[in-house]
Amino acid sequence: MEDNLLELMQLKKQEAEITAVLAVNEKTESFGLSLSYEEAKELVALRNDSLKNTQRVEFGEGILPKLIYHFCDSQYITQDNYMQTLTELQDIFYQFKNESEDNLTDDELFTFMKEQFEEVCTGDLEYLAGTCLEKFTEAIRAGYRGYKQTGGSGEFSQFDEVTRWDRELYLEVLKEIFWD
Repeated sequence: MEDNLLELMQLKKQEAEITAVLAVNEKTESFGLSLSYEEAKELVALRNDSLKNTQRVEFGEGILPKLIYHFCDSQYITQDNYMQTLTELQDIFYQFKNESEDNLTDDELFTFMKEQFEEVCTGDLEYLAGTCLEKFTEAIRAGYRGYKQTGGSGEFSQFDEVTRWDRELYLEVLKEIFWD
């Protein structure tokens, strides 16, 4: 009897999570992205696997709706790569919640991830996890707390070892070369 009750509670929780994920379709459809019921169900199951693998626990709705909301307007996500990208992003999220020793709030981590995904990584999830987040969380573990003032925005340039080009400067030089 107790096993049946526990099973029923787990099924209800899973259905509520799927419903919450599907509700985000209202926003994502304007970006040409949507999830079917089966995809949402799979994402919830994969989220549960990710939680087990990272030895984390979530209460309430979980991060999936918020993750989808933060990344749905990305120039690097299309319907073709949507499901795979969400799966990898949630794995990366949980990994770096651990790597930051839970010093980052969910919103700070989402802000940092989205900014780097769009501006530095140009949609490359390996670069996001293996470089940007690795350097950022390394600094956090070493005691860096400057991200608290910025909410995670504009932080990577302090840790980035790669010299990046400045678009405005580039256009100005082109103008001088070809139009002066």
